[in-house]
Amino acid sequence: MGLILAFVRVLFLTLLLVWYTDAGASNGYKVFNVKKYGAVSDGKTENNKAFLKAWSEACQWHGKAMVLIPRGVYILDSVLFLGECNGYMAFNLKGILKPKGSLQTSDQWITFRYIKGFFLGGGGTLDGEGYKHWNHHDCLKNHICHPLAISLRLEFIQNGRVSHIRSINSQNAHMSLFGCVNLNMSNLRLSAPGDSPNTDGIKIGSSEEIKISKTRIGTGDDCVAILSGSKNINISQVHCGPGHGISVGSMGGEGSVTESVVGVTVKDCTFNGTSDGTRIKTWASSTTGVASNFIYENIRMMNVGNPIIIDQDYCPYPPCDMKTPSRIQIKDITFNNIWGTSESNVAVTLNCSRTVPCKNILLKDISFFHGRGGSI
Repeated sequence: MGLILAFVRVLFLTLLLVWYTDAGASNGYKVFNVKKYGAVSDGKTENNKAFLKAWSEACQWHGKAMVLIPRGVYILDSVLFLGECNGYMAFNLKGILKPKGSLQTSDQWITFRYIKGFFLGGGGTLDGEGYKHWNHHDCLKNHICHPLAISLRLEFIQNGRVSHIRSINSQNAHMSLFGCVNLNMSNLRLSAPGDSPNTDGIKIGSSEEIKISKTRIGTGDDCVAILSGSKNINISQVHCGPGHGISVGSMGGEGSVTESVVGVTVKDCTFNGTSDGTRIKTWASSTTGVASNFIYENIRMMNVGNPIIIDQDYCPYPPCDMKTPSRIQIKDITFNNIWGTSESNVAVTLNCSRTVPCKNILLKDISFFHGRGGSI
């Protein structure tokens, strides 16, 4: 009899726990489990309808709401999770998301837009399956082609956090930020082969107060690309490689009128086997603008092609018109305590504009050996 009572008690507590979680008591969140809206984790069935239904109801909840994606493999076509919502939103990804095909009708896969108070995490994975499409991607040769999809877009997010998410084999960039304010990104793992085209790790444009930390990025393009309109970007404890380093720009490209990037800090980072290290790049064009108040410090580089480079004649697709010097003013830049091995004979390149020369560039405690020095 005692064993029966004990079993009943355990069963009751288990059912109570399940009810309590479903009722939304996960750290004070109301939980919206996508499986309750018809999501199927078989790696074959498209789940846009179920995910959007769960998001819609969570967005309407007055209070903290969590969209939960349990373990399993879920197929999603291009999808937009749209705010504004009635309370703080969390997207708790435990499973693996994969795209429906190449998403050739869209350059985006998963997008979150217009959300104030947002969390994305859970330890799950975005698998863009880019290896199925890179060989058919000819945008480097054909500039009118349709670009492949960026795995994750965060647009006009205020007061957000992205943590413990993995992105692998993105078709295009892994993550893109635009119009975001006060976003903290940490403990991310972004990876694609070193020869995969245009697979930037994190692209940041027209955003401010962005922090990236404790993150590992190995990909086929820039580990982090900071684009025009960005302000107060802080990058720390990031391991970059393979890839093209951490870049500001390119700035001053075709069609631009004026551009600016102000306030960038890159510190306590490691570069291993990258083509470039810390890079500031502007096109030779009539576009005006400024890139200023940057601090690069406490950085270790191993087997890096161009460790420190300012290039104001940036031309990735020759031929370019070099007759008009860049009009982007680069000033107030500090490189401090940066060391390692350089694969090129010149570890520091300052190719500044003839029209608006660089101002107040400080290099302190810079030490490089030429040649390969092993791995980190």
